[in-house]
Amino acid sequence: MTTDAFPPVIAAQINYLLSHSPLSIKIDQMWAGCKYSGLLDRFSLLIPFCLDYIKWDVIYNAQCPLAAPDVIFGPEDENFHPFCVTGDEGDFKLPKNSLSDWNSKDPSGLLTLVHELRDLYMSYQKKRIGEVDDDRLKFEVSTMLSREGIEMYMSSGAEKPEEVKFAVPLLDMNINKMVFGCNWRHQQKIYLQVIFPVGRKYVSVPSAPRLKLVSTPELKVLFPIEDVKLPPWLDGMCMAEYLPNLEETLEGQIMDAVSLIDVRRHFIEALAPVFGRPLEADPVFCRKVTFLAASGVFTFLVHCFLPTQFPKQQPVLMLQSSQHFNSQGAPIKSHLLSEYPWSPRWEPSQMAERISEFLVDECLNFKKYCNETQLQQH
Repeated sequence: MTTDAFPPVIAAQINYLLSHSPLSIKIDQMWAGCKYSGLLDRFSLLIPFCLDYIKWDVIYNAQCPLAAPDVIFGPEDENFHPFCVTGDEGDFKLPKNSLSDWNSKDPSGLLTLVHELRDLYMSYQKKRIGEVDDDRLKFEVSTMLSREGIEMYMSSGAEKPEEVKFAVPLLDMNINKMVFGCNWRHQQKIYLQVIFPVGRKYVSVPSAPRLKLVSTPELKVLFPIEDVKLPPWLDGMCMAEYLPNLEETLEGQIMDAVSLIDVRRHFIEALAPVFGRPLEADPVFCRKVTFLAASGVFTFLVHCFLPTQFPKQQPVLMLQSSQHFNSQGAPIKSHLLSEYPWSPRWEPSQMAERISEFLVDECLNFKKYCNETQLQQH
């Protein structure tokens, strides 16, 4: 995403927001308020909230780039008036805020504004949910007040039932510091998404909420959250009872995932005496390594992809010719190869030897495949 088409003052604000915000804020679309100016001055922001995104339009004026922007919220939030408070006599007042103190020369102004509005939006959603006539929801909220970082959102519409979503941060542990050498920009986190239907009638045994684990995307390379099996939600249970057991299970699994990095590293080291020094390798998570190999005059690359559950799950191999290319000029590659002898109980050196033995025949099949592919192109 380039901001070159915006006035420099506005571009500086946008670039600062995208590069300095701890949230993964995205720009969805950009457009111009005046088609004759040749400059863009408005855009839509996708702002992470409650494990989803809220979409707000930010409206600058290219003719007056020093002026503060307007922000247009979604149609479902017509009652969200963040900078208006009611006075003693029922009149609206505008308290001091990021817009009233706008300084166009400060590149952090837009970031400060967006974060201030998001905090106010969080309070707005919490107030909405607190006004819902649902005893179960009131109880759930009251038991979670001591937890930091919880976000909640109430969705409603003519064609869908009302429901309340909770995003509950789990694990009071710094996962980033547990992985030596990782360059994650954002703090890695795991959340439990809990969705309750809004029920305005008494039910003796309320139904279980919908539950889903969600993590920051970068965590997948270490710990794929979709592989975690959630414990059952028992009748009559509340979130305050459910979370401790879940967090204990997750903490153990995270520790195991970190310890498996060294297991993968030892395997990669065991490959070197068999295949030679790697051309490249993942030094942080040890999920991939590439070697140069040869069979007679046929030279090829061996890519080895290690799953997070290695050695329980075996590596996946892919061969890439250094001498054969397809019609687009790209090197010819094999299919993913995983049908070869394997046992997680073998020593790393034996694993390496068995892969080498498998490739003795497989590389001949691959060479034949490369030659046939090139012949079909002529």
